[in-house]
Amino acid sequence: MAEDYFDRATIVVRSGRGGDGAATFRREKFVPRGGPNGGDGGRGGHVYLVADPDMNTLLAFRYERKFGAEGGGNGQKNRMTGRQGKDLEVRVPAGTVVRATIAGEPYEVDLARPGQRLLVARGGRGGLGNVHFTTSVRQAPRIAELGEPGQELTLELELKLIADVGLVGFPNAGKSTLLSVISAAKPKIANYPFTTLQPNLGLVDVGERDRFVVADIPGLIEGAHAGVGLGHDFLRHVERTRVLIHVVDAAGVDGRDPADDFRQINEELRLYQPALAERPQVVALNKVDLPEARENLPRLRRELHAPADDLFPIAAATREGVDELLRRVAGLLRELPAPALEPVEADEPPLTWPLPEVDENQFTVEREGERWRVRGVKIERLMKMTNFAQPEAVDRMQRVLDATGISQALVDAGLQEGDLVAIGDTELEWDSLRFE
Repeated sequence: MAEDYFDRATIVVRSGRGGDGAATFRREKFVPRGGPNGGDGGRGGHVYLVADPDMNTLLAFRYERKFGAEGGGNGQKNRMTGRQGKDLEVRVPAGTVVRATIAGEPYEVDLARPGQRLLVARGGRGGLGNVHFTTSVRQAPRIAELGEPGQELTLELELKLIADVGLVGFPNAGKSTLLSVISAAKPKIANYPFTTLQPNLGLVDVGERDRFVVADIPGLIEGAHAGVGLGHDFLRHVERTRVLIHVVDAAGVDGRDPADDFRQINEELRLYQPALAERPQVVALNKVDLPEARENLPRLRRELHAPADDLFPIAAATREGVDELLRRVAGLLRELPAPALEPVEADEPPLTWPLPEVDENQFTVEREGERWRVRGVKIERLMKMTNFAQPEAVDRMQRVLDATGISQALVDAGLQEGDLVAIGDTELEWDSLRFE
């Protein structure tokens, strides 16, 4: 499984653009003054991430990293609304943490439950057709909105292992060897530190009734809790395990004291997340097939603060003592049932980014280098949806700027004729804004 495991990915998602509204008129026999009948554009497709319990890796995103939903259809005559863009569902493993930066602020959502859906990018609104712009003095408006562009976001995906048991310990303590003899996993094994650079998963059967998943967490070093080495990359995988097997090199083949190794690893766990230090832990005093380990056993039994029932001398390479170790782990797991992660109900609404509530009518005006910048949710959206090729649309934009107080706010801030004003991605000259 080591070759196929892939626990981080970066993808780009884009929701569908809304369809354009139509500026059409009735053309019927015996109706010489047919009124506007342009329909609205359809909404663009949303993008969802869906937690799939049948996936256990992010490998699918190694090569495919861009995902886009379908755009909405344009409005048609006879008040026909354009079709809605098809929503896109991107499937990720249950247990995936999704991170994004929106408007400069970081957000994070955990898709832990099977079937959970996260609306990551909303489809653009469909533009209004000209039927919406009829007034008592404008009976035949030749104006329709463009569809709102879709949202584009870069998402950081991180899969936290959902394993029952985590193997922890210093590099070269023998974790990979132990995993290879208790399961069908084939991790890389060598007699030098940091053989394992990513977690390995193995399925372990104990007798006829017990089965559990073991994760070989890559070796930790001092300072791992603060990100030293690959600390955070390693420790985050321990968070969802129920039992830890602490593998100690009882022979001290790398010149370290096994008792110091034991204390240091537990301290790293505590500093990273205090609850981890309290998690049930079985200690495997490994390499007892070596004379040095045999000599160290009496001292380690005295110095390691571990119950006698949870301390097992083993030789992973020869499987000595391994079966007793596994039976103890299986017994602990029976006492600690896995937390129930109920699949979501069919009618459960999707998750959304925990964005703060914003008054869409609010705006700000500020100097930005050689130009002025207007910011505001509603005015920026309107600018994106304005078709400046339509004179009536330009007139409408001017009326909105005046009615909302934006024009006066710019003048009060010191705007001069010929100055540039940026709203969203559009840049206009003040002369142009006055439409002289």
